[in-house]
Amino acid sequence: MKKLALFLLFLLFQNLKPAFFISPDGLSLLSLKSAVDQPSGQSALADWNENDTTPCAWSGISCMNITGFPDPRVIGIAVSGKNLRGYIPSELGTLSYLRRLNLHNNNFYGSIPDQLFNATSLHSLFLYGNNLSGLLPPSICNLPRLQNLDLSNNSLAGPLPENLKNCKQLQRLILTQNKFSGEIPDGIWPELDNLVQLDLSSNEFNGSIPSTIGKLNSLSGALNLSYNHLSGKLPKSLSDLPVTVSFDLRNNNLSGEIPETGSFANQGPTAFLNNPLLCGFPLQKSCKNSNISPSRSQNSGPNSGESQKKGLNPGLIILISAADAAGVALVGLIIVYIYWKKKDSSNSCSCTGKGEFGHNDTGKLCSLCSCACISGFRNEDSEFEYHEKGEGSGKGEGELVAIDKGFSFELDELLRASAYVQGKSGLGIVYKVLLGNGVPVAVRRLGEGGEQRCKEFAAEVQAIGKVKHPNVVKLRAYYWAPDEKLLISDFISGGNLANAMRGRNGQSSTSLSWSTRLKIAKGAARGLAYIHECSPRKFVHGDVKPSNILLDKELQPYISDLGLNRLVNITGNNPDSSGGFIGGLPYKSKQTDRTNNYRAPEARVPDNRPTQKCDVYSFGVVLLELLTGKSPELLPTISTSTAVLDLVRWVRKGFEEENPLPDMVDPVLLQEVHAKKEVLAVFHVALACTEADPEIRPRMKTVSENLERIGT
Repeated sequence: MKKLALFLLFLLFQNLKPAFFISPDGLSLLSLKSAVDQPSGQSALADWNENDTTPCAWSGISCMNITGFPDPRVIGIAVSGKNLRGYIPSELGTLSYLRRLNLHNNNFYGSIPDQLFNATSLHSLFLYGNNLSGLLPPSICNLPRLQNLDLSNNSLAGPLPENLKNCKQLQRLILTQNKFSGEIPDGIWPELDNLVQLDLSSNEFNGSIPSTIGKLNSLSGALNLSYNHLSGKLPKSLSDLPVTVSFDLRNNNLSGEIPETGSFANQGPTAFLNNPLLCGFPLQKSCKNSNISPSRSQNSGPNSGESQKKGLNPGLIILISAADAAGVALVGLIIVYIYWKKKDSSNSCSCTGKGEFGHNDTGKLCSLCSCACISGFRNEDSEFEYHEKGEGSGKGEGELVAIDKGFSFELDELLRASAYVQGKSGLGIVYKVLLGNGVPVAVRRLGEGGEQRCKEFAAEVQAIGKVKHPNVVKLRAYYWAPDEKLLISDFISGGNLANAMRGRNGQSSTSLSWSTRLKIAKGAARGLAYIHECSPRKFVHGDVKPSNILLDKELQPYISDLGLNRLVNITGNNPDSSGGFIGGLPYKSKQTDRTNNYRAPEARVPDNRPTQKCDVYSFGVVLLELLTGKSPELLPTISTSTAVLDLVRWVRKGFEEENPLPDMVDPVLLQEVHAKKEVLAVFHVALACTEADPEIRPRMKTVSENLERIGT
């Protein structure tokens, strides 16, 4: 009998061995595995084995040695995007050293357990993209270190709890696309001194916008309250928010006049769309329409009938008729004069090219699309040539047209100068041309098509030529003929950012210091902001990438290729690659426009026209390349154990998992004093630029202002 008892006791110890030997943190994690419905063999948690003594080698688990404990403790859980279906167990609240919980983009359902917030070290909670329901637990601010709370894309409901004001360290509150309702509490916001991002969009909030939101002095990026049922007037206190904040108040029931002070003055019209009762700048809806009726009614007094009866006297009618006749005669004389003037000019037009480019006093230049006779460029490896064609040949008519009048040279001088091919691509051939005075210019040959779109081409080039900024390549002149189109611009001698970063053969190059990269980023941002905000047409660039950021010998940046895709389309020279640019050495990309990894997601959809927000996204990818030293066009260099990611997702994943900064940045950047803080600040700018929703991305002007503050 005694032996039997000992044998049974032995079996009991054998069965309890996992519970005795696995750490307490491991037991808590096994509760999560048990809460998932998937078969263990097919689950992403298949290697969570109860026979292990520690969970630190399990997929998605991070551990750290804590003073006073013999074994490492769990500080991070990251099992996002694994298609896990189940509930969140309350046992996770026993992980007293847990700092990050990433369960986003799965199929977790049910409510968020109150006991979860017993894990008082938790500072980042990412549960977005699940099917969670119920209320936002009031105990959430029992977490004294909570900084990042993202519960978006769930089915959470009810009001916002007032005690959110106790989350003193909260930096990001993202609750978009849920079913929260009621009024937005007024007393929360003055207490959140560290909040940098607030997104309550796509819920069912009603009532007015709390005026105390204007006290969020640390807010940056976007204040997103769109797609709710908010009503009432816009609180003027929102103008006190930092000028870098972008508003998104679309699709509400807001009313009244939009203030024009402070941060309101920096908003575009999209910030206020679909609020039928809003008026004022920047909406195309005046608030003064109510003043029209009184002015019209001034003639409706007691004497109005008498004045109508009197009408105009006969003498006044005769005088008006005579003035009309004289005006018609004058217009006729002007038309006749212009006709004969043009006829004389066409008969005396000189097509010899002897007129000095930029000066009309030494020779007559033919008007655009008229009788000039010079063409015949041919593609050689080292130079281009021209020959004159007689007027009877039926082709070759064209002219060199100056955009910058201060930049003068003779037509013969340009066409006979030594020229060297800098590169060939679907966007044309680029030559470096040395003029007689030794000044180099860049000449891009666009092709032979577009004979019927001469005026459209000229108008487009003239508009591009008016863009003048220290960080934008200057277009000096253009040449049009039915069988030849040329663009003449400044030659930028230092190549482009793509070659500076990767080397001429696409190999990684770390010769650029952090201070140089920051200077390039600031200058390029200034150029793009000018193109967006101050150019005559408020242009969209449409192809922002390192090969279109040129560098001079001092490594000052210049935005190139402005409007080039449009001009190529007019000439009918369809691009077969995305390389090449005006005024420098082209970087040839083997990728098509559709797979250009600098492009915003919405710009990759066929037939979608690029927007300024697409440029902002592309610039954000350029910033990420400057920071990481990794090219989005070389995806195999950016891999994880599970999948190859694009550069934007790779960086976002690194921040969510709080990877050490040296693991994400180009090592050379951290060698400079204060670089770490500045690098982190530029990362935040880049991540704002590369938001998936175009409306959340900042304007290029805001991006430039934020970069200028860094390192000054």
